[in-house]
Amino acid sequence: YVSLFDWNPIGDKTFVGLANFQQLAQDPRFWNALRNTFSIWIISTVPQLLIALILAQVLNSTFLRLANFFRMAMLLPYITSVAATAIVFAQLFNRDYGLLNWFLGLFGIAHIDFMSTAVGSHLLISVMVIWRWFGYNTLLYLASLQAVPRDMYEAAAMDGAGPVKQFLHITLPALRPVIVFTVIMSTIGGLQIFTEPLLLSSGTLTCGSARQCQTLSLFLFEQGFGSFKFGYGSAVGVALFAIIVVVALINFLLSSRLGKKG
Repeated sequence: YVSLFDWNPIGDKTFVGLANFQQLAQDPRFWNALRNTFSIWIISTVPQLLIALILAQVLNSTFLRLANFFRMAMLLPYITSVAATAIVFAQLFNRDYGLLNWFLGLFGIAHIDFMSTAVGSHLLISVMVIWRWFGYNTLLYLASLQAVPRDMYEAAAMDGAGPVKQFLHITLPALRPVIVFTVIMSTIGGLQIFTEPLLLSSGTLTCGSARQCQTLSLFLFEQGFGSFKFGYGSAVGVALFAIIVVVALINFLLSSRLGKKG
């Protein structure tokens, strides 16, 4: 409703129909934010789920000692404050005093200002997202793995199936519903990413002078509450909602189809 108006919270509102959406389609800032959002989402989601899947396999091993300790440790990144995590990662990747740049300096590599470039900022934000969520997804996969009877693996081993075949024909089919769930939830969360780029850019809604890491959520907040363009900000929100629904639906269909083929 609000997206159909030119609405200033301290002024009048004027009905403009689809003018906000027309402006949005021609706004290079919107397309830049869209590219940034998809880039960060892909870079963070794919490694995150793969790492979680591998760790779940390791934690499900009968030969692992202190298994309960490591399983509980998986929750530490998830329960840690986002602000605290952002401070740690900002220090690790700091241009002048960061541990990573210090390590690179040992090999004669010049210090890198990660937040000053699109590639560097996307990598930094993605690493932080991976760190926060890999443990949560690991435990989801682990819970499903523990529901698989050990007899199935033993029978497969007796029939000559190696670890790879067991993983493809026993583990993956058992994890199919959880994989679909984590893919969809990671998609929804990844496309709405807001807090990580905001904190790592020291609270600037543009996320850098060149908007190199501004996501759609940041752009929405900037227009709606930074420039007080409630109508235009609402149009961004409607567009973001539509994008999330479409991408999540595509992910669901692809995941379900691949699962059935497996």
